Amino acid sequence: MTNPERDPGEQVLTCGEDVTVEVLTPREVPLGGPRAMTVRRTLPARDRSLIGAWCFVDHYGPDPVTETGGMNVPPHPHIGLQTVSWLFTGEVEHRDSTGVHAMVRPGEFNLMTAGRGISHSEVSTPETEILHGVQMWVALPADSKDVEPGFEHYVPEPVRGEGWEARVFVGSLLGESSPVRTFTPLLGAELLLDAESALVLDLDPTYEHGLLLDAGTLTVGDEDVEPGEMLYLGTGHHRITLSAGQAVRLVLIGGPPFGEQILMWWNFVGRTQEEVVAAREEWQQALYRDGQLVDDSTRVVPGRFGVVPDQHLPPIPAPVMPGVRLRPRS
Repeated sequence: MTNPERDPGEQVLTCGEDVTVEVLTPREVPLGGPRAMTVRRTLPARDRSLIGAWCFVDHYGPDPVTETGGMNVPPHPHIGLQTVSWLFTGEVEHRDSTGVHAMVRPGEFNLMTAGRGISHSEVSTPETEILHGVQMWVALPADSKDVEPGFEHYVPEPVRGEGWEARVFVGSLLGESSPVRTFTPLLGAELLLDAESALVLDLDPTYEHGLLLDAGTLTVGDEDVEPGEMLYLGTGHHRITLSAGQAVRLVLIGGPPFGEQILMWWNFVGRTQEEVVAAREEWQQALYRDGQLVDDSTRVVPGRFGVVPDQHLPPIPAPVMPGVRLRPRS
């Protein structure tokens, strides 16, 4: 998914000072168009930018596609990150410049590695009536940020206990481990709890964690979490108890504090302004000829971002860079 903000802010992100427990409230961001589908963004937040290497979390739906237009994201570029798609309801067609054509379906994990550069599109299918899920980004560490682009698909087997069900799509939890390759230690799982049930989770105390509540009523220790909110837990937590009032669905993410500064602007994760500017310029040069936006099929120099095959939607031009040198923000 692309960052749809017209004037995306530059952010220098760090793991920051550890906070034991903190509730992150989402802000609404329209994806664009006259019937814009709105997403709820919890990362990056004003006071918390990363949870492990997770640097971007959008939560959307349930959206009636006939009213919102669904997801219709034309080809756009990424560098320095991995994208994670996880659906609760609906179906999305993924195409990227490495030639991958894949369907994103509920309970099926899709991980795209941008590395040195990739472009992709995401479009909800005509059969989709309700679209509901999360889109997340993972920052690549400095020694891996320029790896070759790639794509992985994984369908985790559900793990069940009394009053709960889990699907572990990244890392290890509840005795289950995902084979998906990541470049820093990560955790990602969907958890379902029946009404009036509880689940005790053993956590890696070297990780920080985020619990994004999609639906239901949830209490973690003494903290109540509302749907759409994310509960942040700093390092040092060995065990937590999740208590559901109404039936709960949540996404759990985590990882050790990232320990690096990153610069995130539009769809790029880099380390310097020069790196981000160069990526933007290369994308623009691939899109335009004689000042005119050209169709994929007539582009002469696809560059490091490549061309998304069999995609009729014209690619998204990059926003204008600010007129002053970007500066770090806390």
